[in-house]
Amino acid sequence: MARIYIVGAGPGRADLLTLRAARILSQAGAVLYDRLVSSEVLAMVRPGAELIPVGKEESRQEEIQARILALMEDCARRCRTVVRLKGGDPFIFGRGAEEWAYLLERGWDVEVVPGISSAVSVPSLAGVPPTFRGIASGFAVVTGHVKDGFPEYWARYKDIDTLVILMGVRHRTRIARHLIAAGRSASEPVCFIENGTTRRERVVEATLGDTARGAVMVEAPAVMVVGQVVRLRDQLLRLVRAAVA
Repeated sequence: MARIYIVGAGPGRADLLTLRAARILSQAGAVLYDRLVSSEVLAMVRPGAELIPVGKEESRQEEIQARILALMEDCARRCRTVVRLKGGDPFIFGRGAEEWAYLLERGWDVEVVPGISSAVSVPSLAGVPPTFRGIASGFAVVTGHVKDGFPEYWARYKDIDTLVILMGVRHRTRIARHLIAAGRSASEPVCFIENGTTRRERVVEATLGDTARGAVMVEAPAVMVVGQVVRLRDQLLRLVRAAVA
């Protein structure tokens, strides 16, 4: 019987894959991969394996999700090792748990392989630690892709030291406005990390006020971080440069 693996591809760089994920990719007969999975990671798939792109499109997500489920079963009938490859960790805003439950209910042999989430790794590697003694004692990871209840949703996070927002680039102006309306300061620092961990990484630093005015130009995919830890970036990068000088 085939085994289906739901695998986290990590934030982008292939050397940030887990050892287990790399081993499974080297044995795969078919790989269904999301849009954010990097070409560097896909290069680790066994030569000759089927590579099937299944990235979501706005307004067609449910239709494509149903197709993904059907494709996984179809591949499992033809291949002994099938991989559902998702960016970051499959259970953090990736519908991995839904796919896992669906396949188990249908009687398939499924294994989950966690991945390094971009929510923590991308800010940290860019010099923005989510926590820091005396500055931030906790953080929250939230989705910026919210259709309903925007003001009420963001009001929940007004007192969180560090707010890490995934999939928030498109709605960044509204997010910033709602956070300010909820009580966060317009002068609070914000950074956006585009294409984190890759050669195309770009970091944009601003404030909530700048973002609320629409003055911040940034493109997806990017991780948005709100909080005083953003101010640590210059200090930490100076220390890194001094250490390698």
